[in-house]
Amino acid sequence: MTKWKVYVTRPVPQPAIDMLAEHCEVEVNPEDRVLSHEELIEKVKGRDGIFCLLTDIIDAEVLDAAKGAKVFANMAVGFNNIDVQAATERGILITNTPGVLTEATADMAWALLFAVARRIVEADKYMRAGKYKAWGPLLFLGQEITGKTLGVIGAGRIGTAFARKAKGFNMRVLYNDVEPNPQFEAETGGVFVDKDTLLREADFVSLHVPLLPSTYHLIGERELKLMKKTAILINTSRGPVVDEKALVQALKEGEIWGAGLDVFENEPEMAPGLAELDNVVVCPHIASATWDTRIAMATMAARNLLAALRGELPPQCVNPEAYYKRQEAK
Repeated sequence: MTKWKVYVTRPVPQPAIDMLAEHCEVEVNPEDRVLSHEELIEKVKGRDGIFCLLTDIIDAEVLDAAKGAKVFANMAVGFNNIDVQAATERGILITNTPGVLTEATADMAWALLFAVARRIVEADKYMRAGKYKAWGPLLFLGQEITGKTLGVIGAGRIGTAFARKAKGFNMRVLYNDVEPNPQFEAETGGVFVDKDTLLREADFVSLHVPLLPSTYHLIGERELKLMKKTAILINTSRGPVVDEKALVQALKEGEIWGAGLDVFENEPEMAPGLAELDNVVVCPHIASATWDTRIAMATMAARNLLAALRGELPPQCVNPEAYYKRQEAK
């Protein structure tokens, strides 16, 4: 029996590779790096399916090169790296991996919040440099967390999981989304308010929205000026949701107290000046980086890919119309 030909754009957890290898002829990019656009175009040729990552730009040119491919299985919740409309027009299925990284990402948002509020990174550097001589009443004073007001923008799975954890800190929860979310309110006790009210009243603002035209620079100069001088901004969603240059300026001028970022507007680059600031904690997009979560993401992507190759509608298909288009063409 001829096996399907599958390309994996970067090394991923082995269980997913083993799953694919049972039914497919699998080639994996042996280098742990992002392929160039030209390399990607070359590698997708002649494949039945492609296992890709959020760092792979899947545009019309790549899709055309993958003529005959049935599916691009994206190992990520977001799929703004893929031209879904172009894929649909070509009858190519696009899948993602929602749900399995919810708790890990929510945990990371809390880790960033604590790290910024209690100045953990600054204190760590201070200790390692041998500067600590004695306890001092003014040494590394930070922000209290318990009992404060938490603002959550984006009331989906991750935003809900993040806000749910606030119960342990007896926090008041405010949230904003395109419309009220009864499930969010039931699970978190959160109160729906408009965005400006949330920004004015929250001690901590955490972003949990997808990257859409409507969320690009959702937080910019105007929004940062609305926040408290003691406020902290956390972003584990997508970098372009925040105007990073405006954020650098706000942090420099003390318009807000601090920020915790796991994503950046022009990854992997940071906005000029950001790296030099002590009141920001930055991480290299690792919110889902636990063994359990990454294995779950990879195997979900593999299952989606195999389902598409078998001619089935994958469980996590973001453009099912492409599937029905294929069915009608048979």
